[in-house]
Amino acid sequence: MTPFSKANRLGLISHAALAGALALGVTMGAAIVAPGTALAAKAPKVKLSKGFIAAAQPAQTAINAVVAGDAATESAAKSAIDAAIAAIAGDDDKYTAGSLLLSLGNKSKKAEYQRQGIQMMLESGKADSTTAPQLYSAAGDLAFRAKDYATAERYLLQAVELSPNDPSLKVLLGETYISNNKVAEGMALLRGAITSTAASGQPAPESWYRRGLGSAYKAKSVNDAAQFGAMLIKDYPTSANAGAAVQIVRELANYGAQDNLDLMRLMGRSNGYLESRDYVEYIQASDPRRLPGETLDVIAAGVAAGKLRAADVFVADAKTQASGRLAADKASLAGYEADARKASATETTISGAADTLLSYGKAAEAEELYKLALAKSGVDTNRALTRLGIAQYDQGKYAEAQASFAKVTGPRMALAKLWAGWAQGKAKPAAPAPAPAAAPASE
Repeated sequence: MTPFSKANRLGLISHAALAGALALGVTMGAAIVAPGTALAAKAPKVKLSKGFIAAAQPAQTAINAVVAGDAATESAAKSAIDAAIAAIAGDDDKYTAGSLLLSLGNKSKKAEYQRQGIQMMLESGKADSTTAPQLYSAAGDLAFRAKDYATAERYLLQAVELSPNDPSLKVLLGETYISNNKVAEGMALLRGAITSTAASGQPAPESWYRRGLGSAYKAKSVNDAAQFGAMLIKDYPTSANAGAAVQIVRELANYGAQDNLDLMRLMGRSNGYLESRDYVEYIQASDPRRLPGETLDVIAAGVAAGKLRAADVFVADAKTQASGRLAADKASLAGYEADARKASATETTISGAADTLLSYGKAAEAEELYKLALAKSGVDTNRALTRLGIAQYDQGKYAEAQASFAKVTGPRMALAKLWAGWAQGKAKPAAPAPAPAAAPASE
């Protein structure tokens, strides 16, 4: 008995090659389960025909002789494998021929051989309960990277069915749906994978959240953008992430000045400015005639960051207007607050004073007045709740801020979700970094 035939009877041929295929990185930030030693330890048993063994032995020898990048040895191995494939007399032969082709694909780094080999192994029906989920996963991954989304979807649905508790497979299936213009289905899978991973106490890879945020933008769904953005800045509360989430929600929501002001305040609090336009929009929303102190703070931050030029006409004009009103505005603060605390004060007086105090960083006083305003008839409840949450956030009352933001409804709900996510991210200790994931690919 030849060494080759003995190896095949034991079912151990080429499984190291399969592990190599499954270790390939996944595009778009998803992550296939890394192969373990169980795959090689528990291989399907196969019974090969004599004719196939005779043809497969030189094929295995030729694969062993392949030198990476050498066309001659690769071509010789492929010809030998083709001869083995021609000798297939049953499913066991087919499974093993597929493993040979997969082995050649790994050694030559040829995805088409990998795909063909895995497909043969699956079509043979000989993959056992350990091997099959990984084969379907690898087949789906390879089809995805070849932009064959229909095939990728078919294989990945099977992989998810066989491994329902693996969130990384659901992410790759979600990526496939999104790439195949089934964005809603894809986002739902991404959301579920992020949630189930977070439930284990470890955040999902950052790229999953960002992919969801980008998909929401593609779908023009402000609510989905707010949800993914909130999850992102809760689990990864960085300035860059806050800026990206704010920018996308801003683009989709088409807010008016007062709503946009509170959204831009999050960009300011997180230092999430991404470009000059962000400072300009904040200045426009704050209005140098209404909130001169806050406007001057934004201008100073933009100039210091090199994103605004002090000599620019817009910047210079805003600074002149704000500077001209600053002293009188500050001098009237005490009077505004006193009037707002009178029993006869109207909602307009209370809210106006609270807005002014908040703009000057007097968060505790503003918090008290927003609570008074919320008890008055005619109050813009969602605006007052948003700003109450901001005042609480500014004092480090993160849990109370989250509770206030959670009460916001209507169009402002999207920006309130982002604020709540940021507050939650600031409230909790930094989580250990997850295992590195592949970087998202360009669309």
